[in-house]
Amino acid sequence: MPPAGGGRLVQQVNRSDPAPSRLRYRMQRLMLTPVYRRLLRVGLPLAIVLGGGALWVSQPENLDRIKLTWSDLVAQVQERPEFMVKLMAVDGASDKVAERVRAQLAVDFPISSFDLDLDTMRKTVADLPAVKSARLHIRQGGVLQVAVVERVPRMLWRSEAGLVLLDEEGVAVGPATDRAAHPDLAVMAGEGADKVVPEAIALIEAAQPIKARLRGLARRGERRWDVVLDRGQRIMLPETGAVRALERAIAMDDAVDLFARDLEAVDLRLPQRPTLRMTDNAAQELRRIKKIEAGDQG
Repeated sequence: MPPAGGGRLVQQVNRSDPAPSRLRYRMQRLMLTPVYRRLLRVGLPLAIVLGGGALWVSQPENLDRIKLTWSDLVAQVQERPEFMVKLMAVDGASDKVAERVRAQLAVDFPISSFDLDLDTMRKTVADLPAVKSARLHIRQGGVLQVAVVERVPRMLWRSEAGLVLLDEEGVAVGPATDRAAHPDLAVMAGEGADKVVPEAIALIEAAQPIKARLRGLARRGERRWDVVLDRGQRIMLPETGAVRALERAIAMDDAVDLFARDLEAVDLRLPQRPTLRMTDNAAQELRRIKKIEAGDQG
């Protein structure tokens, strides 16, 4: 019935609000963000896969299976014929030194080239006394090439341990069992002589004019040299300028046959005052002559 008083009937209608809620609005805005959409499409599946993989690998039996499979694959590659080394070739060394190199390396052939540490092997070869330097590489055909630069003995050093072969740098090459086995090498003696081998070699070269009479060098007090000749004669050289002093003594010998006289030593330690030391027989003869001359004058 219409309301009394002739008023109009008003019907209340409830309609839903078309605007989304605040949370839904924010979610829709977030879905429109490129980074978030990429994260859902790529990042989430990737995280699931990685998580599952990490869970699977965390199991000890699965980890052991992976390690075994990887080891088998590595072995299959490394043991292929083209990677196998079958023999060793040593160049630049004498037979004796080559045998020492082979014994020092002790490689069990055939072996994969991946199992050879060439740098460590090179250091091992270079540590041999007779080897100055070494270079290793694997050449075609599965050959381990060892190129050796051998130390060349230049002097014989008579030390407390016996005769030792030294190269031009004073490095011990090895022992010398017999002096006669090295007739072309000069002998030196004295403590510290091995530390001044270059100077000793220079003295030997300067003494070539008297090489037939040269017996060796003697180091005195780790400071200077004595040149030892046959008949027990010595040339006593100064601490500095030893080569020049020796050349001066050889020049005097050329002029007056100095070393042919009955002398025990030629002392050149004081360059401004060289001294001749006579043997006992020569000194007695000189005293006798002086007595005769003194008697004649009387």
